[in-house]
Amino acid sequence: MGRFDKSVLDLVQQRSTLQLFMIWIGTILLSGTCFWLGALIGKHGLIEGGVPLGADLNGFASALYFSFVTATSIGYGDIVPIGVGRVVAVIEAVTALLIFGAVVAKFVSHRQEELVSEIHRVTFEERLDRVQTNLHMVVSELLSITAMCEAHAPLNRITTRLESAVILFLGEARTTRDLLYQPRLMVEEGVLAAILATLASAMNVLAELLEQMPPEFSRTQPLTITLSRLTGLAQEICGECVPHTYTPRLIFWMDRIQATALRIK
Repeated sequence: MGRFDKSVLDLVQQRSTLQLFMIWIGTILLSGTCFWLGALIGKHGLIEGGVPLGADLNGFASALYFSFVTATSIGYGDIVPIGVGRVVAVIEAVTALLIFGAVVAKFVSHRQEELVSEIHRVTFEERLDRVQTNLHMVVSELLSITAMCEAHAPLNRITTRLESAVILFLGEARTTRDLLYQPRLMVEEGVLAAILATLASAMNVLAELLEQMPPEFSRTQPLTITLSRLTGLAQEICGECVPHTYTPRLIFWMDRIQATALRIK
């Protein structure tokens, strides 16, 4: 029974809304024709005003009218089924209601898919904006730390701020890597190029900062681990590493990121 239900659901899922609606209309027309053919061969299945339905064009129109009324479950009562017509009417009512329910479900499902897609699009665009903003913050913070080093600020303050900046940097580098490795995430080339350029700039500032650190500076274990993860991610961002084809413009920034990461030891 479960397999039958699944087969029916799959069959409905494969049909478009228009196809289901046309099947619904076809069910009504077919049922109406059956009522009229019954009258045509003398097996009357409908009574209108106490008189069996005629086999002429007026009778055909009345049969179609009754079929539409039955399919929509209105049931005015001006035409009533008798004999075999009752069986046909019940079958039509159940079938038409199920098909029409599928049509309504299709409409609702389509609208829900549009809303979900729009939500994902807006959320994804906000995430991309946040990546660029955070990368700019990383560059700004690294430049501030560079100024602190030049001003001979206490090493504990420099270390604390550097750890925080590198942790934020790691998160945005991971997001950028995922953008390049997941083809289902469609990003405009201009947006992706801006992210890669900012990432390359941040990587370069970080490399220069680490090269300019005073001799007495000692990396903490959290900083060492974070830098190792960051350079590992950067090594995976290159034109030959990513599993998808990108434009020369994007490959340029990828290779630059990878090359700069080699300077971070």
